[in-house]
Amino acid sequence: MAAPAAASLVARVSLPPRLLPTAASPLSSSVHDPRSRRRHLRLRRLPSPAGTAATSSPSVPSSSPETPGSGIGDALGDVEIYSAATGEPVLFRDLWDQNEGVAVVALLRHFGCPCCWELASVLRDTKERFNSAGVKLIAVGVGTPAKARILAERLPFPLEYLYADPDRKVYNLLGLYFGVGRTFFNPASAKVFSRFDSLKEAVKNYTIEATPDDRAGVLQQGGMFVFKGKELLYARKDEGTGDHAPLDDVLNICCKVPLT
Repeated sequence: MAAPAAASLVARVSLPPRLLPTAASPLSSSVHDPRSRRRHLRLRRLPSPAGTAATSSPSVPSSSPETPGSGIGDALGDVEIYSAATGEPVLFRDLWDQNEGVAVVALLRHFGCPCCWELASVLRDTKERFNSAGVKLIAVGVGTPAKARILAERLPFPLEYLYADPDRKVYNLLGLYFGVGRTFFNPASAKVFSRFDSLKEAVKNYTIEATPDDRAGVLQQGGMFVFKGKELLYARKDEGTGDHAPLDDVLNICCKVPLT
């Protein structure tokens, strides 16, 4: 994509109202309705500076720090999730350096999703490249820490990078897609067939026991986000099950970010 075209992908990203972490959360009908064509992040509306354009792309770099999207880091900071390693609660702002640290936040669907086992395996195999670039990898899934440990032990996946969000607080805050249509009938899910060998390898030790006890969690879709400090650099919402962000794009962004 040419540079002018890339510039047009800058999304108007703003913060949502506080939401109850339930399947009935009033995010917007476009988040739950598979017929919706709105793909930009639906977060709380803030005044947007003149000239800031919305986008219909599911994968967008953030704009300058003046863009409302720069407030997402602050909003996420107070969200409490759980360490898969210890089971203890942790605030998002404590997961990476909020001034200059670069973090890739990968939001899986849930710990019993076979496609998420595949994504987790790719993240695991890419971890050294993230490390060499000075980037912190954070993988979050829907379910309890006990469910997360099932994935970590059987895949395997390093526990120190894995976190659980049983109430889907982060997913609701970021307005990620939810619903039957997105989960089972979205055309974007067909992409998984091009990765059949990778999927087959990832689920060799798969067990449905990793699925959340709250079955509403299986209707949640994920996404991929890159932050430098609190600034959002990249945001992508998965359109359907198995529709994951291209990690080459994520790595390219990470490697171009100055760390000082």
